[in-house]
Amino acid sequence: MKTDSLFYRIFQTDPGILFELLGQPPDLAQGYEFKSVEIKQVAFRIDGVFLPTQDSPDQTVWFTEVQFQRDPVFYQRFFAEIYMYLDLHPDTVDWQAVVIYPHRRIEPVNPHLYRANLNSDQVHRIYLEDLAAIPTDSLGVGLMQLIMADSVDTMTQAQALLSRTRTQDQTDSKIAAIIELVETIAVYKFPQLSREEIERMLGLSELRETKVYQEAKLEEAQSLILRLLIRRIGDISPDLQSQIQSLSLDQLEALGEALLDFSEPADLVKWLQENRAE
Repeated sequence: MKTDSLFYRIFQTDPGILFELLGQPPDLAQGYEFKSVEIKQVAFRIDGVFLPTQDSPDQTVWFTEVQFQRDPVFYQRFFAEIYMYLDLHPDTVDWQAVVIYPHRRIEPVNPHLYRANLNSDQVHRIYLEDLAAIPTDSLGVGLMQLIMADSVDTMTQAQALLSRTRTQDQTDSKIAAIIELVETIAVYKFPQLSREEIERMLGLSELRETKVYQEAKLEEAQSLILRLLIRRIGDISPDLQSQIQSLSLDQLEALGEALLDFSEPADLVKWLQENRAE
């Protein structure tokens, strides 16, 4: 299973899952963006960094690494990347680091050299094997349990997790993304099955036709388009946001392609005038 990319996709979908795994309120993630940060001078790329937004009350930077393979020099590389980042970003207020292992046996056997870091309150190690038997209503923790599930239990746990999404608030934009992640995990775990076979086994076709899924998918698309527009052309006025929220899913997909050519708010205004929702 391509665990690294899967975990980073999970954290991009719902950054609050990381804080849940640490036993903290998931709301702490509201002031963060999950990114991949490149340190060009030494060709380092830190794949998982929770960077605080400018208006976040907590300016702590969180470095996150998913380690599913044995690597005797893992800590050497991990802490070198962190301190290189801090050297290049001297305005960093504070930092924390999280390493996620599937099992304790994957961790390097001689971490003594880095005991000052590992024994501090800045470095957290999470072993997913500890989550296996913990009852939870959290969709995020449920995804972690699904990743660790035995093949014989995967479909049963996946179906239970999908059933849990039906009880969530209909305005929760993460529902559709969670459903897609459940399917992706099943695809990784059963490469011998086609995606169509997995969809039938999990009943995904029927689930995607529900009002909950459609509304969640629409809200997710609206949120993504607004974030992309802000990065592209700056702040979006409430009136323009309202117009964007009135677009259909197909129109939002079209806007997602068109905005790549935008350079100023006038481009968005023109596009909305030409593609106004009826």
